[in-house]
Amino acid sequence: MAKNQNQMQGGTQMPQNMANQAMNHGAHEMLDSHELIGCLTGVLEQYQLYNQHIQDQELKGILQRQSAFLTQLYNTVIDSFQTGQDPNVPTQQYKMEQSNEITYGLQAGQPKKPKQSVGELTDDCYSSFMLSQTKSAASTFTMAAAEMNNPVLRRVVADSVPNLIEMGYELFLYQNKHGYYQVPQLKEQDMATMLHAYTKAPQQGMH
Repeated sequence: MAKNQNQMQGGTQMPQNMANQAMNHGAHEMLDSHELIGCLTGVLEQYQLYNQHIQDQELKGILQRQSAFLTQLYNTVIDSFQTGQDPNVPTQQYKMEQSNEITYGLQAGQPKKPKQSVGELTDDCYSSFMLSQTKSAASTFTMAAAEMNNPVLRRVVADSVPNLIEMGYELFLYQNKHGYYQVPQLKEQDMATMLHAYTKAPQQGMH
């Protein structure tokens, strides 16, 4: 005997209006959702791999805080994706622990080349991997948010973008502090020229 189409696993019955909300997704949105969920899963799984090898306790702490936050984000996305309704745990705000101080300038070092074995990988490498993945996730979530139909899922995805950006910025600050990510500057005269290359436009009336 065929099961009722609104019957969920475990024998519980899904109300008709909830079933309709769960199906409130366009085809393109469904594909984008699978892509961003896969992206999030990949970050979490890679973080598990890095956690075994990271030596610096500060970087390990960043990884563990971000991993815990991303796990909750994953559950929130899954909740709203499968029900089409407000998730049980709404989108949270990620708060980094790094200071905003940036060291500018370049210092010469040994030329870099790809590592030839896992044993050669360092905290410089792992923090760089983490930065690349959070930046990629921020981009994936941004593109998906612009294509969402379901208003609840769209808001969850859009609200997650600043958190992913904050994670990437935290990793950049960590790398900069340890000399892994150097920030060159233009000559002062060139910066001044570029800073003053624009002027404000007259404000037009808002309708």
